[in-house]
Amino acid sequence: MLEAFDLTGSLRDAAELAGCSHHTVAKHVAARDAGQLTDQAAARPMLIDEFLPKMEEWMEHSKGKIRADVAHEKLLALGYRGSERTTRRAAATVRAAYRSGRIRVHRPWVTEPGMWLQYDFGDGPVIDGVKTILFCAWLAWSRFRVVLALRDKTMPSVFAALDVTLRRIGGVPTYVLTDNEKTVTVEHVAGIAVRNPQMLAFARHYGATVHTCEPADPASKGGSESTVKLAKADLVPKDTNLLGAYGSFAELEAACQAFCEQVNARVHRVTRRAPAEMLTEEQARLHRVPTVAHTVAFGLTRTVAAKTPMVTFEGGQYSVPHALLGQQVWVRSYGVGAGEQVVIVHVGERGPVEVARHLRARPGSPRLQDAHFPPAPAGLARAPKARTAAESEFLALGEGAHLWLAEAAAAGTTRMRVKMAAAVGTAKLVGAVEVDWALGHAAVNARFGEHDLASILEHHARTRPGELHRAGEDRSLTQGTASWAALGAAGDGLAEGGVSA
Repeated sequence: MLEAFDLTGSLRDAAELAGCSHHTVAKHVAARDAGQLTDQAAARPMLIDEFLPKMEEWMEHSKGKIRADVAHEKLLALGYRGSERTTRRAAATVRAAYRSGRIRVHRPWVTEPGMWLQYDFGDGPVIDGVKTILFCAWLAWSRFRVVLALRDKTMPSVFAALDVTLRRIGGVPTYVLTDNEKTVTVEHVAGIAVRNPQMLAFARHYGATVHTCEPADPASKGGSESTVKLAKADLVPKDTNLLGAYGSFAELEAACQAFCEQVNARVHRVTRRAPAEMLTEEQARLHRVPTVAHTVAFGLTRTVAAKTPMVTFEGGQYSVPHALLGQQVWVRSYGVGAGEQVVIVHVGERGPVEVARHLRARPGSPRLQDAHFPPAPAGLARAPKARTAAESEFLALGEGAHLWLAEAAAAGTTRMRVKMAAAVGTAKLVGAVEVDWALGHAAVNARFGEHDLASILEHHARTRPGELHRAGEDRSLTQGTASWAALGAAGDGLAEGGVSA
């Protein structure tokens, strides 16, 4: 149309060439001259136009969440006669207009090294019917992540996780940001968070300042939220990752360690550098971690016995790993009722570590875990050890000789050395394998007499596999009835002759 007008310079001639009215040509030429050309169709009145204020009211009342099909049903009740498709288009337009003035605008956070550490919690996998917790920390500047497995979110567990995190990153940042958990914020007064005194004491010990974000505002700590999302996607068994169930809590801890090594060695999409590489630079701006951990919340101190890996707490005894003999641990109770537990923590070079968790023990009934003790010594179950040449020859016959010696000694058998020498001599004649087999059977059946070994060997020789004779229809020792046949025949003869003696 415009090309035809430029060619002819006449509205009517251009209209004739374009096949439209010269008024249409005049309208588009004027719009082009005014710089207002558009490819949008001209707005036309619609049936829903008079109902748009009501739809805007519903959108405002529902905070942008009302569904288009629900709005269509309401409009039909008000006399609307348009199609549901038109309603859906109008609802999308009204919803976009509602949200356009309420979008939260985020300003990019330019982080400074050594300033901020964020941490949060995520739901971990279920192990042995008990739900676990994933502690997820994120160092802002280097994007370094730390994920630890916890059994609960109590104050001592959180303190231990924070201490391990600070020692793993190699320093203490200026600020620590987290949610308003009870371990951090006890209440809000006029919208102001009241800090937990124990958390303040922990922060003063490490020289850090604790901050909390607004309640129900995950966007203010997106780094830790993202860490939780990644950790749950890779560590919690789901259909998307094809992970199997964890057999023990130690397996989950190993998986968390492997996850941290993987994500921290991978190039970050924002910084284009690996977080582990950037951490070496950020450590120069971090404060030093105290040598002694904050242990006030870990419970009461106990010293493990020098020879028995046990500690006593409130009248009960509990086992700890035997590597902690003579060392100091912290003991506290957790929970109430039948499920009450006793938690034992040891503070080493890498910070606080939970070393044992038992159910409450009663006096006189200690709680033990087999893994806490080294392999038991031989004790009463002693293995035979040859001290003379004759004993060596006898024990060299095999396991049957070992068993015979142990059982015969337990039965108080006399002349054992003579019988052992006889067995060695017999082995030179019939073979060590046969004699060892016979000794084993003699031990099992408690036959320790002078001639029992020879009797067993003789019986075994006569009843070797393949040479056994079993009773059958053709080889039976039972007396037959063939001899009775003649007696019956004789009776018949007497009857025929009629003569009696």
